[in-house]
Amino acid sequence: MFSKFLLLPKIVILAIFLFISKPSGAQEVVEINDQVDQHIFSFKQIEMLHDPGNKLSFEQVHSKTYDQKFVASNRSTPQTLKLNSPYWFRIKIKHNPKAEKYFLLEFFDQTLDHISAYIPQKDGSYQLREFGDRFNFNNRKLQHKNFEFYLHNHSDEVQTYYFKIQSSQIGDAIIVLRSVDWFISYALDEYFYFGIFYGMILVFSFYNLIMFIAMRQKQYLYYVLYNLSVGFFEMSTDGIAYQYLWPEHPIWNQTAYAFALYAVSIFALLFTRELLFVKSKAPRLNQLILAVIAIRTIWFLYCLAFNQNLFNYKFIDAIPLSVAFFTGIYIYKQGYLPARFFVLGYSFLFAGFLLKFLIMLGFASLNFGAISYYSLSFCFILEMVFLSFAIGDKVSILKKKKEKVQRQMIRQMAVNAKLKDTLNEELEGQVQERTREVFHKSLIIEAKNSELEEANELLKQQAEEITRMNTLLEQDNQELQTNVEKVTRDRVMSADVDFEEFSKIYPDKESCNLFLSELKWKDGYTCKKCKNDHYYNGHIAYSRRCSKCSYEESVTTYTIFHNTRIPIVKAFYMIFLIFSSKGKISSHKLSEILGIRQSTCWTYGSKIKQVMEERKSQLKKANKNGWSLLVLD
Repeated sequence: MFSKFLLLPKIVILAIFLFISKPSGAQEVVEINDQVDQHIFSFKQIEMLHDPGNKLSFEQVHSKTYDQKFVASNRSTPQTLKLNSPYWFRIKIKHNPKAEKYFLLEFFDQTLDHISAYIPQKDGSYQLREFGDRFNFNNRKLQHKNFEFYLHNHSDEVQTYYFKIQSSQIGDAIIVLRSVDWFISYALDEYFYFGIFYGMILVFSFYNLIMFIAMRQKQYLYYVLYNLSVGFFEMSTDGIAYQYLWPEHPIWNQTAYAFALYAVSIFALLFTRELLFVKSKAPRLNQLILAVIAIRTIWFLYCLAFNQNLFNYKFIDAIPLSVAFFTGIYIYKQGYLPARFFVLGYSFLFAGFLLKFLIMLGFASLNFGAISYYSLSFCFILEMVFLSFAIGDKVSILKKKKEKVQRQMIRQMAVNAKLKDTLNEELEGQVQERTREVFHKSLIIEAKNSELEEANELLKQQAEEITRMNTLLEQDNQELQTNVEKVTRDRVMSADVDFEEFSKIYPDKESCNLFLSELKWKDGYTCKKCKNDHYYNGHIAYSRRCSKCSYEESVTTYTIFHNTRIPIVKAFYMIFLIFSSKGKISSHKLSEILGIRQSTCWTYGSKIKQVMEERKSQLKKANKNGWSLLVLD
């Protein structure tokens, strides 16, 4: 009992000694173990020291003087926040010579410019190894997009590794301890998924390039360029481009991502503008998009010429993407259905950007491994899929509208054909009726002639009867002469077709425009400016827009109806009346028939008569529809 009482103070003293000798918050040591194939160093296991003036040497950092100046990072991932300013990092590893596996250290951030690794040796000295994306890729011992070096696991000591990192971008000091077996498996899987990702980009781009060649619509070309820009940016940031495209050009590798990011913003806005018809549906947003494109271009050129460190402010490109996102929401609220997939795709893209931005601000709970690291790539894939749906939806809607217009045209043509048949039947009936009248009158004339012959025989006997019969004959002749004059006047004035009957043929503005479009382009369409023979339907009914220079020609352009203020149905009838009367109808008569001011009828009628005079030789050979020869300029 007494011996236990004497032992108690010794235990307390030993505990106090251990507590003093091992300060709280000491750096954690990572042990090599065959059972653990991968270990990512946490912020408690990485200590850092900022060297603002780049004045510290390794001997100073390694000395006891600076031992207490290293502090653990307060972020989940330590970062080099000061651009081009060196940071020192150190980790502690307990080696295990009994381990059967080979191990290596890997730096996960491929954008770090210069890493000086001080690797401890058996004799206590340090070996210097330098790597980073400022060195040619072919100089790496491991031909991998990340930075790796093998560990010498020959003792059971705890050794401290020092790393001096300097970068022109904000770099992540993500240090991973991996077994070589695990590294090979992980690298193969990673490159496999990279192949799928970039393969999808190429497939989407090739498909839409074929669509652009077939349809000549700019939206497909802008979408192809946008997809390729996204792929170019991803390859520039994940190291794939440096490994396969320009392994011997480290200087270009420093700024390649900036060119790609600029292209992503510009082509995203151009694609948005073309896909959603922003120019016609939202003119103010169209002006905003053009302004953002101009400002982004000026900013890019300024950074390129004066301060390339400004390229690191990648969040600036959230502005063009926000403008595109807002434009999609605005157009969708107006009822344009293809914008729904556009908004959904950009929603995923914004979620990816927001996650990256929050992680950069220090929200450690959002940094949950490879999923968060590659979240932006996943969002890009989803965005590409939904943007493809948006393009397909737009084409489908345009196809349905075209089919609807075609059905309406077929129905209208059927109605016109029926009206034409009805009118022909009415005209045939009128002709038959007139023929019967003429026939009856001819019988009457023959009967009168017989009576005249009889009367001539009785002249000698009945003078008074002859006189009376002559009087009756003169009256009949006067009546016949009046009828002949009326028939002649009706034929000249086309009195057999009044405005109501004419309106059955061309009842409204749409039927007149349809007739004009068929008359103008009966021999095919040719652009007046560039002579291209391919077109799309214009924004105005029956107009045609050139697929090459986008010049839009209305149905009344280059016709006698261009810029006239007379209703087109009455203008049709006026041409018909002037043609039918061979230009002899007066402006007063036209004013009376059409209900238009006499001065207007005189002005427009003079123009029509002038065209008739110029085309006199053509009109002589024309049929009853020859009045249509006066329409085209």
